[in-house]
Amino acid sequence: MDHSTTIFCFFITVLHVSTASDRILPSTFCNFPAIYNFGASNSDTGGLAAAFIQFKPPNGHTFFGMPAGRMCDGRLIVDFTAESLKLPFLSSYLNSLAINFKHGANFATAGSTITFPTTNIVPKGGAYESLMPREEDFAEALYTFDIGQNDLLNGLFLNMTVPQVIATIPDMVNQFSKNIRDLFNLGARSFWVYNTRPIGCFPSILTIFPEAARDSAGCAKEYNELAQRFNAELKKALAQLWVELSSATVVYVDIYSPLYSLFTDPTKNGFESPLVACCGQGGEYNYNVAVECGETKSVNGMDIRAGSCKDPSVRVSWDGVHFTEAANKFAFDRVSTGSFSKPPIPLKLACHRR
Repeated sequence: MDHSTTIFCFFITVLHVSTASDRILPSTFCNFPAIYNFGASNSDTGGLAAAFIQFKPPNGHTFFGMPAGRMCDGRLIVDFTAESLKLPFLSSYLNSLAINFKHGANFATAGSTITFPTTNIVPKGGAYESLMPREEDFAEALYTFDIGQNDLLNGLFLNMTVPQVIATIPDMVNQFSKNIRDLFNLGARSFWVYNTRPIGCFPSILTIFPEAARDSAGCAKEYNELAQRFNAELKKALAQLWVELSSATVVYVDIYSPLYSLFTDPTKNGFESPLVACCGQGGEYNYNVAVECGETKSVNGMDIRAGSCKDPSVRVSWDGVHFTEAANKFAFDRVSTGSFSKPPIPLKLACHRR
């Protein structure tokens, strides 16, 4: 997936707000007027679909009843975030025709990396003015980040060794820190940053790298260690930003741990066959890189379709790369409490420093 990254498109042209005053721990929940999300396919709510391809059923079947621009059977963590804060689902900024951005926008697009983009969006006024965010809301909005997975995977798929990919992590994290600082300088104050997922448990990784040593959960050990290395560097960088940006709330959110628990103890958590993709075709892990979820292709004169499993609600992996709605909901319910965060601030209090 070699698509342009989207981290700061749109903000470069419209985010010009003053710095908010120092925050005080509130006695009530935050009242975020908007969410601005940055990331890749794990939080893409329509970017790739608007710009490149339309997803096919059974994507979206569980919640939306039809494909909804998400690589999932239903809702993503960013959707549960919006619901929790009583805000509408975020529209992709790429799907900008008559879309309402009053309560935020989603800049996540499948295939994106941390690398800084080179393109901007030209703002429109007139009839669309009422659909655009209010300038005063930018400083009070929540800024969520779910990115970094593709930076790791792209290196692996370019035949880099794990040590070679590890060597690139400091540059990734430094660029990410710069992105946070740039948004801070433009007025953003509340940052909610997810680490990367246990990529060694993905059916895609297990299929593509069959010789990799497995851990007790059956996951590819060295690839999970790669993700953990990235997460450690990200955590350290965000701790530094917490000190440096004294009027901002910068929360490191460990999504890795609750998701990994679905592989180590699936039955306890109500799941089954965690290493097997729900929507796929063939092989030990029901994953075929040549036939994506919902596709039908002719292979050796035979039509092969990647369809859904019987019950996505008890499955962890949706399509071999992304998680099911059930797994997303499981993880969100745990991280939103602050129990997996550093500092341990709940999502609904993330507008203030503790």
